[in-house]
Amino acid sequence: MHENKAIILATFGTTVETAVSGLLSMCRTMSDAFPGIPVTMAFTSNQIRWIWQRRARDPVYLNAHPDIPGEILKIQGVLAAIANLQDRGVDTLIVQPTHIVPAEEFHDLGSYIRGLTSITTMKPKWRPFKTIALGRPLLGSYHLQRPYSGDIRRVAEALSEDAALARDRKAALVYMGHGNRFFPSGGLYLEFAARMRQLYPDVLTLIATAEGFPALDDILTDLRHHEVRRVILKPFLLVAGEHASRDLAGPEEDSWLSRLTEQGFEVTPVLAGLNENPDLVQILIDHAAEAAADAGVELP
Repeated sequence: MHENKAIILATFGTTVETAVSGLLSMCRTMSDAFPGIPVTMAFTSNQIRWIWQRRARDPVYLNAHPDIPGEILKIQGVLAAIANLQDRGVDTLIVQPTHIVPAEEFHDLGSYIRGLTSITTMKPKWRPFKTIALGRPLLGSYHLQRPYSGDIRRVAEALSEDAALARDRKAALVYMGHGNRFFPSGGLYLEFAARMRQLYPDVLTLIATAEGFPALDDILTDLRHHEVRRVILKPFLLVAGEHASRDLAGPEEDSWLSRLTEQGFEVTPVLAGLNENPDLVQILIDHAAEAAADAGVELP
């Protein structure tokens, strides 16, 4: 074991029990990719961690869900996970986010890491961290040596089966991203959709977000302009959690499925998170390896 090195898989998290196994599987896949390097998962969402903490104290919930592993019930945030590793002697960390775009959660991660790496001690040997490197989100980030456009293209190439399904159904392919009302992440989503249309020109691929721009209303004009009758609806989210089961394909009248159906489209929801695509998980693994290499950290 490389006791002074570790990887933290920083994911937004989920409260949906059926999505937990996907996160754990992704963590195991990353662990397999770096033999001897411990991989710890952390949830970046405070609210989601609080929900699991409350569930962990609820005997009724625990009896009803005996299959939920302790590592989820006791899931920590990134700062706590880093502190625990540092207390065990780990001074070299790779923090790999599973976020899709470099928006609010990613920038908060960067702020945490800059703060921790700025810690100095009177005797240099007691400095708590030698290196903490931050990997890129799925669609990339601002990096002079690793352009985000290459990450976007690789993601689009990994989603060829989605395009093939839409082609077979003679349908448009519509993704739901998370988005953010306070951060301009829409440009990366739009570039991703444009790359999909370039790679698969016989499929109309569009993306809208649950929060911020572009919204579902912003793509309805495109669907009507192309005289689309059928729509394949998929989450552009790491796991098919609450946004997928409720906002995307829920029975409520304001879900995307209900709204598109009301507009006259024949809608087929496909509730599979991006974590179910091995090629996309490999992109995150490669981002972790590249972050380590850029920081001068050797990984097996």
